[in-house]
Amino acid sequence: MAVDYTVIVVYLAGMLAMGWWGMRRAKSKSEFLVAGRRLGPWMYSGTMAAIVLGGASTIGGVGLGYQYGLSGAWMVFTIGLGLLALSVFFSARIARLKVYTVSEMLDLRYGGRAGVVSGVVMWAYTLMLAVTSTIAYATIFDVLFDLNRTVAIVIGGSIVVAYSTLGGMWSITLTDMVQFVVKTIGVLLLLLPIAVVKAGGFGEMKAKLPTEYFDPLGVGGETIFTYVLIYTFGMLIGQDIWQRVFTARSDKVARYGGTVAGTYCLVYAIAGAVIGTAAKVMYPKLPSADAAFATIVKDELPMGVRGLVLAAALAAVMSTSSGALIACATVANNDIWSRLRGAMGKPAGEEHDEVKGNRAFILVMGVAVVVIAIALNDVVEALTVAYNLLVGGLLVPILGGLLWRRGTAAGALAAVVAGGLSVIGLMWWYGILANEPVYYGLLTSLAVYAVVSLATKPTDAQVLAAWRERLAGRGAEPVAAQPVAEPAPTPQ
Repeated sequence: MAVDYTVIVVYLAGMLAMGWWGMRRAKSKSEFLVAGRRLGPWMYSGTMAAIVLGGASTIGGVGLGYQYGLSGAWMVFTIGLGLLALSVFFSARIARLKVYTVSEMLDLRYGGRAGVVSGVVMWAYTLMLAVTSTIAYATIFDVLFDLNRTVAIVIGGSIVVAYSTLGGMWSITLTDMVQFVVKTIGVLLLLLPIAVVKAGGFGEMKAKLPTEYFDPLGVGGETIFTYVLIYTFGMLIGQDIWQRVFTARSDKVARYGGTVAGTYCLVYAIAGAVIGTAAKVMYPKLPSADAAFATIVKDELPMGVRGLVLAAALAAVMSTSSGALIACATVANNDIWSRLRGAMGKPAGEEHDEVKGNRAFILVMGVAVVVIAIALNDVVEALTVAYNLLVGGLLVPILGGLLWRRGTAAGALAAVVAGGLSVIGLMWWYGILANEPVYYGLLTSLAVYAVVSLATKPTDAQVLAAWRERLAGRGAEPVAAQPVAEPAPTPQ
């Protein structure tokens, strides 16, 4: 394992080095939170694919393939569909808004009265997303170094918190590009063909497994529908995803770069399911489906290659974890803390102070994420709660604001509250892992949004006019977001 250890240690050291480099570049709020809005198509596509394909998509995707066969690809496939829908239909308008958070978009659209409650919901979602991503370090470091769960979480979480705190989005962008390349080589180019060959090829896999393993709908229609509701729609509204859209140099980069990333996700989904199916042939009686990835890597790959593939899994977890962490800190600082400061009559900080403030929030949120990850046991339940609240509470007012002129602030607030409370109540009644909470919560939010919006006074014409100006890319970005240093050459 010495060669594998060397590969992993070099990889982790490189992540920290990029964090240090990013710290030297991130001199303004815009640079720190959205990489100066200057990413070209190559970096944008790679980093967008990296953040959406995390540990759940890699380790979990292989596990679903082990359990259900090729239809296990549907979870990651619906993530790719969501990213494609976001890129084709909404990303250009989102990029032109020149905001930092989803709640700022709601404030612009509804006149400054809808962002507070939505900020709290979005913060809870991004926090739990970061926690569940951080927990995944335990699986990888257990295979690598036979470390106990707590130590593994502390090591992995500390590295992500360190480079994210140092350089913000620039550090995360650079590390995500490396992680994208490592994932592509490790999972698609190495693990996929090796797993199929070790399993005896597709003919042998079909001969040894039940026919339902090769049924595209074997996982079940209701499960696929739930994946669409949670993951496809979740991709449309998550702060972690929108914050990457804000990094695009132009609306065309956001649209076409995101389309490339979404297509890559579809390929990655199929690859994970095939690897899991091959693992089922080789190890038909594993104690857990999620152990399929680690088992096939540990037992079937040669040294060096094994280290690279485990680095790919680590890269997948780190990209999602860092993206969720900066999203959580951005929402906590910009949507919650800044509003509290305003309510107390305290003036906003200067640009340099804003960078320090955002850096401090990443550090604080990072420590909280590591502590919660150590204490939390049921990852699936935590992630389900996060996505149910996100989709049930925020999907309707966000998409309604983008698509329906008649939507009002009162309707948006009522939809967030009614949808969120419905989801919480229904999870208590049906169980956290039941499908009904997100179904009925979403319907409740939609009905309340429509009824309250139609029953209240339309949004002020000046607010809508300013909103249309921002959507067209003609609105000015807030002064605090402007760089204070000379811009560096645009990355391609």
